[in-house]
Amino acid sequence: MTSLHDFPLRNLQFFLTAPYPCSYLADRKARSLVAAPTDLIDASAYSELVKMGFRRSGLYTYRPRCDHCNACVPVRIPVADFRPRRTQRRAWKRHEGLSARLRELTFDPAHYELYRRYQADRHAGGGMDQDNREQYSQFLLQSNLTSVLAEFREADGALRMVSLVDIINDGLSAVYTFFDPDTPRASFGAYGVLWQMELARQLGLDYLYLGYWIARCPKMAYKIHYHPLQGLIDDRWQVLESFPQPAAAPDADRS
Repeated sequence: MTSLHDFPLRNLQFFLTAPYPCSYLADRKARSLVAAPTDLIDASAYSELVKMGFRRSGLYTYRPRCDHCNACVPVRIPVADFRPRRTQRRAWKRHEGLSARLRELTFDPAHYELYRRYQADRHAGGGMDQDNREQYSQFLLQSNLTSVLAEFREADGALRMVSLVDIINDGLSAVYTFFDPDTPRASFGAYGVLWQMELARQLGLDYLYLGYWIARCPKMAYKIHYHPLQGLIDDRWQVLESFPQPAAAPDADRS
């Protein structure tokens, strides 16, 4: 396992935040271990950090380091070993008519409008539903890595989904996905995960990193349904098949 003192991490510093309200579990306090300075976190350094359970939000690179909780488990899918469930095969077939296009991290008014609609419907009152253009850009359009926006459109040109994806040394890292909340019987979130796994295969990459699995948080628990899911437990990546599986959760996005 890579150490925080190993190259290319030896010039980084790590800071522990003060406690703050947890976004995922009610009545819990969270803390994060933050990597800095941001200008030294290039693709090589970030690839190592992801393998150690770190994620990013804009230029902010962190991993949970809570005082009395270890509910956040970093997870990844080994794409060569993945076998879709029946519901996942249905999601793929349902949306196989979508056309995907990879774009640079530039502001697009149509993306922003879809983001605002998605936040208002799926995360009302969570704060991000009030994001202005600058906040949206800081969150999704800033990166020191090789990052792309994948946009998905219907044959008539209607925009249905946008995913921000980082390309790292051994895989893809799913950063954030937002989609049309008003399309009936849609499974955009599941389709997006399957599409990113297919992209990883095409690029010859081994893993799709999905952020954190939290068994007691419905919006984060869905990841256990992508078998064989690997979790970083005691500094070792291991298959999570032996863990209790929660009930199916709504189509989710945030990692």
